[in-house]
Amino acid sequence: MNERTRYAPPRADAMLEALRGLGYSTASALADVIDNGVSAGATEVHVAFDWDGEISRISILDNGRGMTDAELEVAMTLGAKNPLDDRAANDLGRFGMGLKTASFSQCRSLTVASRPKSGSVSCLRWDLDAIAASTDVGWRMFEGAARGSEAFVEPLNGLLSGTIVIWEKLDRIVTPGYTLNHFADLIDDVELRLAMVFHRLLEGPNPFIRLFLNGRMVSPWDPFMTGHPSKPWHSPVARIITPSGLIEAQCHVLPHKDRLSEDEFRKAGGAEGWTSQQGFYVYRNHRLLLAGGWLGIGQGRAWNREEPHRLARIRLDIPNTADSDWKIDVKKSTARPPVAVRPWLTKLAEDTRERARRVFAFRGSPILGPGGIKIEQQAWRVERLKDGVRYRIDERHPAVAAVIEAVAGNAGLVRAMLRVVEETVPIQRIWLDTAENKETPRTGFEGEPSAAVAEVASVLFNDLIERKGLSIEDARKSMLRTEPFQKYPTLIAKLGEKE
Repeated sequence: MNERTRYAPPRADAMLEALRGLGYSTASALADVIDNGVSAGATEVHVAFDWDGEISRISILDNGRGMTDAELEVAMTLGAKNPLDDRAANDLGRFGMGLKTASFSQCRSLTVASRPKSGSVSCLRWDLDAIAASTDVGWRMFEGAARGSEAFVEPLNGLLSGTIVIWEKLDRIVTPGYTLNHFADLIDDVELRLAMVFHRLLEGPNPFIRLFLNGRMVSPWDPFMTGHPSKPWHSPVARIITPSGLIEAQCHVLPHKDRLSEDEFRKAGGAEGWTSQQGFYVYRNHRLLLAGGWLGIGQGRAWNREEPHRLARIRLDIPNTADSDWKIDVKKSTARPPVAVRPWLTKLAEDTRERARRVFAFRGSPILGPGGIKIEQQAWRVERLKDGVRYRIDERHPAVAAVIEAVAGNAGLVRAMLRVVEETVPIQRIWLDTAENKETPRTGFEGEPSAAVAEVASVLFNDLIERKGLSIEDARKSMLRTEPFQKYPTLIAKLGEKE
């Protein structure tokens, strides 16, 4: 029995306008186009932003292997590639849609010109305005650049092979009221994000590619601060075999702010800031797909990005054969781990989050001072109760103990004062200020001149010698085991020296 069918091709103008709404940012759209150059073996990619008001343009030129006229036509055709087809191991694409959907999300005119080695230049163009005005089915590409734009294809003539992509009619970028300053801000944002997305391809003395933005080389942004001397911990590479291939993970805890210079702290925060950048970093062929977030995993409920875990970052490498299992979308901006690997990821993340929390809570000095000396005297201790936690001032701390002993019969008055301090610590205000300002309050003499630290340290040092009868050397050792003076070993080493 023959079934009756109908032919229902989509309207080109309606289909293309719908595809424009996939939600690309300019940076993510550019990254999708750059992927094509990387897959084509390019060693250099040049991105150029040319400001000219409403007729501004953006171009992406690579020196990859280029395409013949027939290959270019396939590349410019929507849906010419089946995402289920086998791909080369280094292929960064999947859907056969990225070049077009990424470009249309930013512009109404897309021109692509390409030259294969020992071949001639071919050039094809989509123009959404022309398609909208068409009275036929509308799936019609133009040959050659737009009238007046021929010169913008000429950089391709200086290469043995390569491809140039040109975005014109930037209606999603150059909107009413948009100025050169806005364009400059966009360039800065794009640079930050491309430095993150391609950092593993840009790193080292012999990088896989070199990326230029308006003639300036883009420097990689390493979210893991590899090799930093103050980095407290990173794990060995963990591996798990899945039906779709090998997955690798490496967990990292970054240094506390106290261990970084202002410039290091600012750079390490990334494009979105420290709190937003915590979590998993998912890579495919060393290209970053997802930067931060906890992939919807957690115990009981999905974890959120929270201040105490801001120093936790986990690198995940998945093969391109895992795209379907991980539900990688067209934009390469979301990933959802398969059920089978979620327990493994949860265990890795729990350990990393706890380590990061300890470094965050103790401002980079979890329990050890210089030389691995254990910090025995902390000013505050935590009492864990059935209905919560309570923070108490530790009377064994040398500064507190000295005062209590000195006042003798008035010790009860001092203890009453300490109890008032304990019961009135503005916990909620501190938490709110931290959440709003994205910074922890200053403690541990942070930002204080060394003279102020030395003054307090000298008082306690002299008390240890006079009241407790310690030698100069033993008093120094005691100070190095006492919070927060373990952070100032050079200053402590000078205590007791004759002036």
